[in-house]
Amino acid sequence: MTDQQTAQDVVSQGALPPPEDGSRRTRSGDSHARNMSPGFVAKLILVALVDALGVYGILAAAAVGSWAIVAFLVFALVVVNWVYFSRRMLPAKYLVPGLLFLLVYQLFAMVYTGYVAFTNYGDGHNSDKADAIEAILVQTERRVEGSPSFPLTVVQSGTELGFAIVDEDGDVQVGTAEQPLQTVDDATVEADKVTAVPGYDVLQFAQIAQQQDEITNLRVPVSDDPNDGSLRTQDGSTGYVYESTLVYDEAADTMTDPATGTVFTPSDRGNFVSEDGEVLLPGWRVTVGFENFTAFFTDSRIAGPFFSILWWTFAFAILSVLTTFVVGLFLAVVFNDPRVKGRRIYRSLLLLPYALPAFISALVWRGLLNERFGFVNEVLLGGADIPWLTDEWLAKLSILGVNLWLGFPYMFLVCTGALQSIPHDVIESARMDGAGAARVQRSIVLPLLMVAVAPLLIASFAFNFNNFTLIYLLTGGGPNFEGTPILVGHTDLLISMVYSVAFESGLKQYGLASALSILIFIIVGAISWAGFRRTRRLEEL
Repeated sequence: MTDQQTAQDVVSQGALPPPEDGSRRTRSGDSHARNMSPGFVAKLILVALVDALGVYGILAAAAVGSWAIVAFLVFALVVVNWVYFSRRMLPAKYLVPGLLFLLVYQLFAMVYTGYVAFTNYGDGHNSDKADAIEAILVQTERRVEGSPSFPLTVVQSGTELGFAIVDEDGDVQVGTAEQPLQTVDDATVEADKVTAVPGYDVLQFAQIAQQQDEITNLRVPVSDDPNDGSLRTQDGSTGYVYESTLVYDEAADTMTDPATGTVFTPSDRGNFVSEDGEVLLPGWRVTVGFENFTAFFTDSRIAGPFFSILWWTFAFAILSVLTTFVVGLFLAVVFNDPRVKGRRIYRSLLLLPYALPAFISALVWRGLLNERFGFVNEVLLGGADIPWLTDEWLAKLSILGVNLWLGFPYMFLVCTGALQSIPHDVIESARMDGAGAARVQRSIVLPLLMVAVAPLLIASFAFNFNNFTLIYLLTGGGPNFEGTPILVGHTDLLISMVYSVAFESGLKQYGLASALSILIFIIVGAISWAGFRRTRRLEEL
């Protein structure tokens, strides 16, 4: 080793200062140039956009007091910036987006659904106790007898409406639905009426007429205390003070009607209730334990439709998988035979139902099966009056038929691919050993086919178990059960029953719907787990 090489090694290890010939500066400049490459600039812009969106979400969540969302967004932004600006986190750069979406759209949804299932969340119990108290006081507001009237001016800031008045002391007060009346300076008053307010636009008669409903329904709190009432108007020019006929005592946590002396106390059901059982609405969310789960088994008005829908859901899922698989397999076997002429054309035609969106096909079949004007009754059956979609059993038969039309092309594709992957020499060996065509199909083709198809059959069962689109578009769940507190029908599946309980039964019951969603998850998960355990035996083939 020469002295020159030794000196270079010592310099490279940092023992000596760098040479003064500019070589170190050249390498640094190259590194800087690489860092400012177009790819790095694009990454910098994208991360900056993510940061900007995240900061906006943090500020919006903090404004409404959603500190859990604030904490998650802060955590997500720290992780994103750390991962995408670290040279050691290359695998994480591909995993972080998917993991964040998994947390938001899967895990959070599951956890929140589980939480709601143990509450009475729904119509009449939508928010917390403070909001319920304010809503009760607002709903029972009446104009105070003998209260003074105020010349009122309707003002607007952006899209938010408000009222401006001159109080008894001569001060100008302005407020909105979210902001109680507050004294403002520099407002212009003419003839005891406000004509200009800084930061607000004064609405004229034509503008007030265009928003008459919003203005007459608008209530501006007099103060932060809901017992003080609110300012309202009926004509957009004169305001009156409205106060609640009930009085809330924060110390005693009671709601009192001064006219009758009735006292309402909070119950464990999330409502103010009097001694004689009178209930004030709305209430607030409280934990009800397993009540939502047991209601499907103990409440006779719900248990009957629930068990009827439960067995139909199983029957629909099993029959749908069975029929589509049998038809798809039969067609795949037929058109996999090289002796069939024009196989490509036939295969293309068989895929047409799969090429159309499922919701369009469902709507077309709904028209075809219409009892009075449908093509099936009017043309094919010569004007028959058959209730394909309104009779309990015919509707179920129609659903199975339409789902067969929609599902067999998928099974046909899967089975065709699986058949073509089976080694031809295995089949030839069986034939040389004397096996007939039926024996080859039963003992060779079908077992090898099931190795590839069995997991897809389980997935198809899970899909059909929750096939909301077909039921909703074809029959809407009807014909409906009679005498039930929820709007459900004979062709509803459990998943469409969830939708009906949550949105279509008049009284929205999100807690009950969430409990049913968890039951569906448990049922499908258990069946899928058992099915995949059974399919392991096929791997021995």
